[in-house]
Amino acid sequence: MFELVQKNILITGSNGQLGNEIKRIAALHENNFQFFFTDVAELDITDQQAIEDFIRENNIKYIVNCAAYTAVDKAEDDVALCYRINRDAVANLGAAATNNGAKIIHISTDYVYDGTASRPYTETDAVNPQSIYGKSKQEGEAALKKACPDSIIIRTAWLYSIFGNNFVKTMIKYGKERDTLNVVADQTGTPTNAADLANAIIKILDYSEANSFKPGIFHYSNEGVTTWYDFTLAIHKNAGITNCTVNPITTDQYPTKATRPKYSVLDKAKIRNTFNITIPRWEDSLNICIKELLSI
Repeated sequence: MFELVQKNILITGSNGQLGNEIKRIAALHENNFQFFFTDVAELDITDQQAIEDFIRENNIKYIVNCAAYTAVDKAEDDVALCYRINRDAVANLGAAATNNGAKIIHISTDYVYDGTASRPYTETDAVNPQSIYGKSKQEGEAALKKACPDSIIIRTAWLYSIFGNNFVKTMIKYGKERDTLNVVADQTGTPTNAADLANAIIKILDYSEANSFKPGIFHYSNEGVTTWYDFTLAIHKNAGITNCTVNPITTDQYPTKATRPKYSVLDKAKIRNTFNITIPRWEDSLNICIKELLSI
């Protein structure tokens, strides 16, 4: 009688938005995967030996790295810690994976681009990060490819969910508290519901088991294009907020310590075609998330 061999999967940064969404899906997903959910309390990914020991002792086959330093403006001052998590820890994971025959799916960002494009970025477009956060993530990608060429890097953008702090929850909070809001209208991109990205990651793991692991850089966000201003209008409409006037402003009118990409729409054809993934539109996924937020 044929017996399925259980595959052990390490999820780092599991207390974040994406990690929490993977937890929810994993609890419902019928397969032969055994998930090990860790955050810094369970596994310090800046400690090379700790990672080596964990992978070996738990016979880890796949690592999904959701851990990251994501405080974009704070990173401009907190440079050392940002690089320690976004570059050095990623290199540690890559080396440990190579040493123990594991595969990695690593989450990166649209901030690796400079935002000067006028059409969706493809995975082969040149990177040119404009912030400490973006530079640290780009160097993390490079460190991973050097330490573990057999890895998948997924660049995503404008992530939100029912978990943690994010733009959707902040705009609902402010919309209920304030009469007016000023929101940047000249930065263009696509929101990503973390639940959809988590589903895509599980599909990639399923595909890797059924077929083969396909290393490379991939893009994932929801479908469609919007601005932060129009995104806010949609958030308020879905949340039933009617007493807050949202005013469009320019990036120059809302200065931030870190430079944001003016345009960061991602072309998703590669991930769709490689892994046969269907990607929902951002409006539909936002509606689903807000319905759940309002029911909590």
